[in-house]
Amino acid sequence: MSVELLATSIADRAYDRIRADIVFGRLSPGLRLRLDRLAEGYGASVSTLREILSRLSSEGFVFAEGQRGFRVAPVSPAGFEDVAAMRLLLETYALPLSFAAGDLEWESRVVAAHHKLAFMERRMMAGDQEGMEIWKRYDRQFHHALIEACDSQTLLDLYGGVFDQYLRYQMVAVVFRGEIAAEEHRTLLDCALSRDAERACEVLNRHVNGCVAYTLKSGALT
Repeated sequence: MSVELLATSIADRAYDRIRADIVFGRLSPGLRLRLDRLAEGYGASVSTLREILSRLSSEGFVFAEGQRGFRVAPVSPAGFEDVAAMRLLLETYALPLSFAAGDLEWESRVVAAHHKLAFMERRMMAGDQEGMEIWKRYDRQFHHALIEACDSQTLLDLYGGVFDQYLRYQMVAVVFRGEIAAEEHRTLLDCALSRDAERACEVLNRHVNGCVAYTLKSGALT
């Protein structure tokens, strides 16, 4: 591997790890990101880390403080409501497109994604809180599968970034609504298989708004 490719590979791995650590709450909101410590933990140079943090700042995961460096972006009730509204805007636009274009292979991916999600939801409801990160990964995969036949990579890319912002709030607040969310996921699966986009959008609105209301009521973001 050339020096240039090796440097790119290191930078990409460090970016993926730091971004995931922010999304899944391992780097907590408001945390000052000291470059020397990040260099030790992520195996990247200080100059590479500055580029990574600048990129994450443009994505809304990191807050640049001028000459004082970087912090993990804070969270707030208003921020969660804003991210949730953007998620609904994109997802309810993509669902009808995906349902109309989806073929048998798409249906198979949706069913498989829901199977994994439902398995983790049952584990969570049985008291296994250690599986929360896996559960949220499967939750992301299921919702992405529902819209992936929309035939717009730009839309999917935008949605992926917004969903990760939404997911970060859920991880920070430790949100799990149990059977209510599981039933909504089952209904979304049924809607996908029957191509009922109108009902799916109604369920999705209830699903997301219910999560926001539950989170704000808990006071976890204040």
